[in-house]
Amino acid sequence: MIEFSSSARGMRSSEIRKLMKLAADPHIISFAGGMPNNDLFPTELIGEIWNRLDTASQQAAFQYCPTAGYPPFLETLKRYLERRGIPTEGNHLLITTGAQQAINLVARVLLDPGDDVVTEYPSFIGALAAFKSFGARLHGIELDREGIQIDRLSSYIDSLPAPPKFLYVSPYFHNPAGIIYSSQRKRELLHQVKERGMVMIEDDPYGELYFDEADKALTLPMKAEGGTETTICYVGSTAKIFGPGMRLGWLLAPPRIIEKCEQAKQSTDACTSTFTQVLAQNYLSGGYLPQYLTMLRETYRRRADIMHEALAATMPPEVSWTKPRGGFYIWVSLPENVDATKVFNESIVGGAAFVIGSAFDPEGRRNNCFRLAFSHTAEQKIAEGISIIAKAVKKILG
Repeated sequence: MIEFSSSARGMRSSEIRKLMKLAADPHIISFAGGMPNNDLFPTELIGEIWNRLDTASQQAAFQYCPTAGYPPFLETLKRYLERRGIPTEGNHLLITTGAQQAINLVARVLLDPGDDVVTEYPSFIGALAAFKSFGARLHGIELDREGIQIDRLSSYIDSLPAPPKFLYVSPYFHNPAGIIYSSQRKRELLHQVKERGMVMIEDDPYGELYFDEADKALTLPMKAEGGTETTICYVGSTAKIFGPGMRLGWLLAPPRIIEKCEQAKQSTDACTSTFTQVLAQNYLSGGYLPQYLTMLRETYRRRADIMHEALAATMPPEVSWTKPRGGFYIWVSLPENVDATKVFNESIVGGAAFVIGSAFDPEGRRNNCFRLAFSHTAEQKIAEGISIIAKAVKKILG
């Protein structure tokens, strides 16, 4: 008889995977996947970069590298982070196989079964799955349009018999809520973290994808402002600014945490792909990223505007949604008594897909919301897909 470990028993299949299987039909207009459109990848440029590498660099790309990362990429990444205003002094950097691995490693080295973890509501599915797999007890604090609600956060932490093991937040063009934290809310949150001596995971895969230059200042991570007296584990990725298939993420954290995470990574995959680190190192050091980001920002802003206008033109007055200022997502809220799964089932019949809200609830209960991703869908299909979803909403609302 097979008996799975407590960690394995805590694993749950992602709702996104289930729903994306339903949405895989090419006739379905899918807003389910939070991923770039394939046409946006810099494939020709990457081919040119590879062909210009000398033989020694190409050979290095096929070889193992240190668990911490390919040394030239680590140095280039440090300079990139410092240009964004994120000091690396006093912290160590670990290259991971995607940001998901970085989140998983922090959870692995900090969590024991039964530990409390505080997240936002809604929250990133991948992080929730990682925390649950280690037996954590999750509680989500509701977001408003400026970020996590500080009063509710403080009251909940005060109600616990012991401080939570850590707090997980994604403040910059949030997945799935689409919001960006205000400067005031970040200051208030940093005060809570400092005052309580908490560990915080700050997840930042979308911070470079602001639509308006005026919002750039808001994307400065709390890691840059918290100083050495705060324990912030800053997680980043090239997935949204280079390509998710590269599977490159990073963790910038205090040395003691990085040391344990590096040990955990050694037993997981030994090292992240040297091949993709070599490509990313030459891509970043070659100065190609700024022009690519300009194109991405313009493209995603245009798609977000198309989706927002389609929602405004078709949705009934009982429905509300966020207006994104960057990133990939719009979060749609239905009346509290409406089940988003019913809307999804009706919408699939009509030919459009999205991700239901309960997938993003740490407690898996609330389901009157859903996430729309505008990043992957062809622009000419967005309005049509939203019209199908709006028709489904109206039918369920009666």
